[in-house]
Amino acid sequence: MPETLAEQLKDRADVEENVPLATMTTLKIGGPARYVIYPYSTMTLESVLRILRKNHIPYRVIGKGSNLLCSDAGYDGAVLRLDRYFNKFYFEGSVLTAEAGCSVISLAYDAMKNSLSGLEFASGIPATVGGVVCMNAGAYKACMADILRRVQVMHDGQLEWLPCSACHFAYRHSLFQEHPDWVVTAAEFNLRPGDRGEIRALMDDRRQRRMASQPLDKPSAGSVFRNPDCISAWKLIEGIGYRGRKVGGAQVSEKHVNFIINDGGASSADFLTLVHQIQKAVREKYQIDLIMEVEKFNWQ
Repeated sequence: MPETLAEQLKDRADVEENVPLATMTTLKIGGPARYVIYPYSTMTLESVLRILRKNHIPYRVIGKGSNLLCSDAGYDGAVLRLDRYFNKFYFEGSVLTAEAGCSVISLAYDAMKNSLSGLEFASGIPATVGGVVCMNAGAYKACMADILRRVQVMHDGQLEWLPCSACHFAYRHSLFQEHPDWVVTAAEFNLRPGDRGEIRALMDDRRQRRMASQPLDKPSAGSVFRNPDCISAWKLIEGIGYRGRKVGGAQVSEKHVNFIINDGGASSADFLTLVHQIQKAVREKYQIDLIMEVEKFNWQ
């Protein structure tokens, strides 16, 4: 009898089967993933990838799932998650080195405790290092590319450090989106010395602003649309009168119209239908194409 995948990955990773993607995303939407795999280390990660390829099992890597719209149809492949074991980090002077599974929010607070500035903008992003690097995530007119020094990635069976200049960073884009089979395993950040009290005050102020302006009490995937060059996306959505608009369990937030919340039992189709309605209405009224910032995960 052939070995199961869990047996093949023994001593290399934790393996779970038929796990709802809804439990792995902040939007709380998504069908079952055939496998969820938590590699133990970079050494075992290489072996995990090799075994998946040998068994012709497709795979995707996710972090906290804070920017994903997963289909209810499920995913007949393996979801790799690094947040269980890839969570070590250290400071060397003003340089922070962190594994891909580290929480960016936690790192921002540890940097503050070390009187290091640069990560304040990320102190409210519910994501891992790997996720924010791949998306070049940002807030408050700052992004990861501004502070990244280099990125460690596993590809073609090799572990390599790439300088920031080689990562093709642009607005919410990176080289790693062009190579979904590559796995970001760690990153180095250039921070700068600062006053601990001032850093804390800035982070506190931004936390209060988020609480006042964003629907943090409901499941969402953060900002749904990218900002066009000429205007903020929320102004366009406000302009078409979509505040509070619902499709099934998906609703344009009353608090921040560039958020679509799961108001209870929303399906992936509900969410995507509402997205398409907004895009169509904005195109007709403003001749502007809104582009989703939220990534579609397991769609045909």
